Amino acid sequence: MKRFHDIDPWLDPFRGIIEARLTYLHDREELITGGSTLTDFANGHHWYGLHRTADGWLFREHAPNATGITLIGTFSDWKEEDRYRLTSVGEGDWEGEFEESMLAHGDLYKMMVSWKGGSGERIPAYATRTVQDENTKIFSAQVWQPAEGYRMKHPSPPPPPSLLVYEAHVGMATEEERTGSYREFTRTVLPRIKRLGYNTVQLMAVQEHPYYGSFGYHVSSLFAASSRFGTPEELKELIDTAHSMGLRVIMDLVHSHAVANTLEGLGLLDGDPGLYFHAGERRRHVAWDSLCYDYGKPKVTHLLLSNCKYWLEEYRFDGFRFDGITSMLYYDHGLGSDFVSYNQYFNGNQDGDAIVYLTLANKLIHEFDPHATTVAEEMSGMPGLAAPLSAGGMGFDYRLAMGVPDIWIKMVKEIPDENWDLGYLLHELTQHRPEERVVSYCESHDQALVGDKTLIFRLADKEMYTSMSIVTPSLVIDRAVALHKMIRLFTFIAAGGGYLTFMGNEFGHPEWIDFPREGNGWSYKYARRQWSLAENQLLRYRHLDEFDRAMIETGIRHELPQTQLTETLTLNNSDKIIAFRRGELITVMNFNPTVSFTDYGIAVKGKFRIMLDTDDPLFGGQGRIDSSQTYFSLPDTGKYGVTAPHHLRLYLPARTAIVLRQEKVKSISDL
Repeated sequence: MKRFHDIDPWLDPFRGIIEARLTYLHDREELITGGSTLTDFANGHHWYGLHRTADGWLFREHAPNATGITLIGTFSDWKEEDRYRLTSVGEGDWEGEFEESMLAHGDLYKMMVSWKGGSGERIPAYATRTVQDENTKIFSAQVWQPAEGYRMKHPSPPPPPSLLVYEAHVGMATEEERTGSYREFTRTVLPRIKRLGYNTVQLMAVQEHPYYGSFGYHVSSLFAASSRFGTPEELKELIDTAHSMGLRVIMDLVHSHAVANTLEGLGLLDGDPGLYFHAGERRRHVAWDSLCYDYGKPKVTHLLLSNCKYWLEEYRFDGFRFDGITSMLYYDHGLGSDFVSYNQYFNGNQDGDAIVYLTLANKLIHEFDPHATTVAEEMSGMPGLAAPLSAGGMGFDYRLAMGVPDIWIKMVKEIPDENWDLGYLLHELTQHRPEERVVSYCESHDQALVGDKTLIFRLADKEMYTSMSIVTPSLVIDRAVALHKMIRLFTFIAAGGGYLTFMGNEFGHPEWIDFPREGNGWSYKYARRQWSLAENQLLRYRHLDEFDRAMIETGIRHELPQTQLTETLTLNNSDKIIAFRRGELITVMNFNPTVSFTDYGIAVKGKFRIMLDTDDPLFGGQGRIDSSQTYFSLPDTGKYGVTAPHHLRLYLPARTAIVLRQEKVKSISDL
C-alpha cells in the first residue's frame, strides 16, 4: 500500500518530518511495550483496581508519590483501619489483599492517600463503578460484584459500508424533565433508531463525570460507566439489545483532557500533579478548564490504552469516537489557527507524543477487534490522521467533517438562500483528503447548545412555537421545513463515507440544549427530547421525521454515502439549480425561493425513476411532482443552452429536490 504522503505531492517538502514521526512511533512502541503486543500490554485494568479472587479481594493502585494508602468506606465507617492498609510493592505500586468478609457487593469506598506534606480521600484510578450521594453530591467508588451479571448473547454486526451514526445522550433521551436511564433508552430509543435506518449508535457521556452539564466531556473515572443512568448490567443490556437489532454501538472516548476536580479525578491522586498530567504550564487547558494528559509518560499510555481495551472487552462496544483530537495534536490545542497552510501541520507546534498515543490506540483497537470502528473528532485536517496504519497514517477509520455544520450555519445565518453559491457548497461538502473517509453532518449536539440555535430554529425562529401545526399556514415554516430537508439531503448525498445526526434533530427538535445548572434553576426543560412531537399527526415534525427515514433508506439501498466520484451535471447559480451524479443516483436541487421551472434541462442521457422527492406530501410537501412517472432523456433542442446530445426535462418546483435512479434500457429505441 502506498504511504499517504506519496499520494499528495503537497506533502513532499515535509517527507522528512513524516518519516521522523514514524521512526519515533516505532521507537516509543518498543520502549513502552518491551516488544510485546499492544493487546498483551494494555491490561492495566486486570492488574490495578479492585478484583474478586477465589478466597477474597485484591486491590492495587499506582501511586509512586504516596507514603501510605488505606481503603476506607461503609465497611469501616469511613475511618482508617490497619486491616485495610495497602503495602508498597515497588515501582510505585501499592497492594492489599482482603478476606472475603471484609468487602461486599454495594459497599462504598475510597482511598485515604498520604504523601509528604499532605493527605486526602481519592477515588481509585481504575474504579469501574462510582456513585454520587444524592444529598452531599459527593462521589465514591462502589464494590460491584453482583451475584448474577448480565451475560451478553448477541454478536456484534459487521462494520457497515457507510457509517450512519445516530449520536445520542442517554440522560437526555426521555421526554420527562429528569435524567433518563439505560433501560429506557433500550426500550424506547433503540427501536426508533432502527426504524430510521441508522446503523451505528454513538453514546455520549458514558464515562463517569461529576458535572452533568459537561455533556460528559469532563471525565473523572475513565473505567466507570456513569451510574446516573443505571447499572453496568443495564448498559450491557443496551449494547446487547442493539446488537440483536443489527445496530453497532460506539462510545465517545474522552482521552483529550480530564476533569480538574481533585476529589473525583486523577489530578492529585498521590499528591503529585505530574502523575498523569503535565505539571507545568501545559497542565491546564486554557479553554476547557480541565487537565491535559502527558502522553510522553509510559504510565499515561498504559492507562489510556488499557482504557480502550477495557470498553471493548467488558462492554463489547464496537469502537470509539475520540473526542477533542485537535486539542491533543497541537501544543496550543489548535486555538486560533485557521489551518490554511500545510506548514501549520509541520511547524513544530505538533505534540509528537500525542501523535504516538493516538496511533498506538488505533493499532491496539484494531488488533484487539479487527472489526472495530474509530472516528476522530478533528477539525484541522491533519494529513494522515484517517490514513491506515499500513499507509503510515494514524489509523482512524473516519474523521468527522467538522467544517460542514459551520458552513451551513454561516449560510443560514448570514446569507439569504437566494444568494447561496451552490458550486461552493458542493465543493465544501465533497472535499476531503484523498486517503480518508469522513462522516458529514449538518449539526450535532455542538450546534444545539444553549446560546446557539439548531438549523430548524435558525430557519423558523419564534414561529416554531405557533405555526408547526399542519392546519396553520405559515410561509416562514414552509421555508424552514423545505430548507431543512434540502440541507440534510445535500449533506447526506454528498458525504464521503458516513453521515451523522444528533437525536431529535432529524425531525427538527425545537429550541436548544441546556443542562440543569444554577443559572436556569437546575431545570431539565431543555435537557430532554420531546419524541411526541414527531409522533403527533397534527404537527409538521412528523414530516421531517418521515423524510429522514426515507433519505437514509435511499442511501442504504443505493450504497451511499460511500466514497465515490461526484460528477456535476448542471450548476446554475442564477436559477439556483444544481444537479450531480453519485453512483447510480442523480440529485437535482432547486434552491430558488420563488421560481418553479418546467422542462428544465439536465445534461444526461438515459431512463430514470424518482427515488426520493422532498415535495412528497408524506414529507410535508405539496405533491407537485409525479414520482410514479418514468423520465426519458430526449435529443437536445438547444433549449436552456444544453449542449449534450440528450437531456432530461424536469419539472422543478421552488425549494425542492429529487433523487433519480438511472434504469437499464433494453434498446436504444427506449430513449
